[in-house]
Amino acid sequence: MLHRRADQFLIERTKQLRRGLTETPLIPLTDEQCDLVAKLEFCNPAGSTKDRSALWILEQAIGRGEIARDTTVVESSSGNFALALAFYCRMLGISFVPVIDPNCNKATETQLRLLCERVEKVAIRDAADSYLTSRLSRVQELLVDLDSAYWPNQYANPDAREAHYRFTAGELIAQAGPLDYLFVGVGTGGTIAGLSHRIKETYPGCVVVAVDTEGSVIFGGPPKKRRIPGIGSSIVPPLCGQALIDHVEIVPEARAVEACGALVAKYGLYAGGSTGSAYAAVQDYFARHRPGATRPGATRPRVAFIAADRGHAYAQTVYDPMWVQQLRAEAVQPVGVEALAVN
Repeated sequence: MLHRRADQFLIERTKQLRRGLTETPLIPLTDEQCDLVAKLEFCNPAGSTKDRSALWILEQAIGRGEIARDTTVVESSSGNFALALAFYCRMLGISFVPVIDPNCNKATETQLRLLCERVEKVAIRDAADSYLTSRLSRVQELLVDLDSAYWPNQYANPDAREAHYRFTAGELIAQAGPLDYLFVGVGTGGTIAGLSHRIKETYPGCVVVAVDTEGSVIFGGPPKKRRIPGIGSSIVPPLCGQALIDHVEIVPEARAVEACGALVAKYGLYAGGSTGSAYAAVQDYFARHRPGATRPGATRPRVAFIAADRGHAYAQTVYDPMWVQQLRAEAVQPVGVEALAVN
């Protein structure tokens, strides 16, 4: 990409937006096995943890002269990253073209079409029975077709990792204090890469548990059709290789749906599918492993998980009894999957 002189108007505007942001809450949840806290990333302005990477990527690209006011940002996203980019690009006066697929929730697609003059939707599945390869191919076509385009490339952009290292992890450390366990849903890898490095720098004994879904290939599992966006991938994102992961929990989609219902019933948390996956992973992990604190003198482990987005976009899927019934009917009986140990 040809770098131009940085646009001072956009630089000042991003500074204004940054100054307006506040920390997301850390909420204690009652639990029989551990001292459990949830980092409510869905309290970010655009509604998810992807706010962190979206704004930081735009800030850095603007500062390097890669984005100006005549630039069109183009990105492949199953939902939350597209929503975050759409919000911040609109705030900055920059054009944004999201490339989505049929797994995008109806509410998310409707919002994107309100915020973006152009939305690209692919419909061809790849060899992994996913749409990701088709989305990425369409992104490459648009980069050629458009006069001045920028691709954030959330799967490999080091700025995505840096955003979570600086902001998400920095807040979590200040709010939670010493942690024994951290559970993080994995999709593009940016969140867990940034969080794991800073958490382990501060609390070396903290066990980082990556949460993935059945059908995702990130950690070597067989590919299959997935219905819940925001977690898992049909490729192995480069950022995942940069994360410091101690264990992996594979959560079937039906189990994630159950956990979403439990979060509402027990705590009043109306959360998205990846949050349900993370909560299910906490419960399932400690059902197999006796909880133990790694901190000297502690009797119960201090456990945090990331609540990535709200449940509103999932009202017609995860929280729709008919959709859930169909999901369970189509699901292959899950094979017992033990947690995977990784180096």
